[in-house]
Amino acid sequence: MIIKSEQEMMDFGRDYAKKIVKPAVIELVGDVGVGKTTFTKGLAEGLGVREEVTSPSFTISKVYKMADGGNLVHFDFYRLPEPGLMAEDLTENLNNPDNVVVVEWGESVVDLLPEKHNKVEIRYNDEGREVII
Repeated sequence: MIIKSEQEMMDFGRDYAKKIVKPAVIELVGDVGVGKTTFTKGLAEGLGVREEVTSPSFTISKVYKMADGGNLVHFDFYRLPEPGLMAEDLTENLNNPDNVVVVEWGESVVDLLPEKHNKVEIRYNDEGREVII
């Protein structure tokens, strides 16, 4: 799939939310600035999150209440080549059946993610961004 604008990335996230069955884990793979957080913003809207979604690059994780009472938990391990104590936080959130967990830069925690998780790869190309699910 080719995505040509930020609005299309938001729409993709909203549409993706319609297909989610909880508990869900989504690993986002892509370079800095490719649209991972924009996808997550759209996903959050589709899941009924009313708060503004921002990148967790500096806080490592952010938790948002979904309309159905569950949580959207957004992790960004870009600054953590070793997850340390965040591994416990991630594991706890992965084990909550009401959560949707989004993980950016998950190379350092890939062994903690469930074998059957969703992986969305976003790459730049000549037409915009290519999304591979």
